[in-house]
Amino acid sequence: MSKRKPEDSPRSCRARSAGELVGDVGGQSFRRFGFIQSSIVSRWAEIVGERYARVSCPESIKFPAGKKAGGALTLMIEGAHAPLIQHLAPMIIERVNRFFGYAAINRIVFRQGRLPIPAPKTERPQLRAVPKELGEGLREIADPELRHCLESLAAQIAASSGAPSLPEDSDDPIPVINRSV
Repeated sequence: MSKRKPEDSPRSCRARSAGELVGDVGGQSFRRFGFIQSSIVSRWAEIVGERYARVSCPESIKFPAGKKAGGALTLMIEGAHAPLIQHLAPMIIERVNRFFGYAAINRIVFRQGRLPIPAPKTERPQLRAVPKELGEGLREIADPELRHCLESLAAQIAASSGAPSLPEDSDDPIPVINRSV
């Protein structure tokens, strides 16, 4: 009689996708700081607007013991923007509650400080037409980065004088390495 574990068991030794693993790890860290949903941090600009998201970011949500409503949202606000954001507190409370779908927040705690610097966005290469002399094969490639690399390679090959070759009258022969296996 063998003891088989169910497939959804964490110890089932089955291959799992990275999304399954990362969701658990990220969820634990967000819950530690009081965030029930991690999306409030990632979608902060949608909740309060791009203008206010540039100068504020949510730090934590603390609920009364045993409840999931009537919590306090702690916001990190940059310098002189604090008085303006303080006047907008009722609007922010309304938008956060609308995001959650129930009255999750009833007050905001403000903390002044420097916001974390966002990582710079990498620029993707711009799409442009494939030159006709490079052929039809490159036009079918959907990935713009791969197509750009292949276009560059094809252009360099076309600009060269042909395939590389070794001189025929070379005195230095290619060494032969004898390996005993």
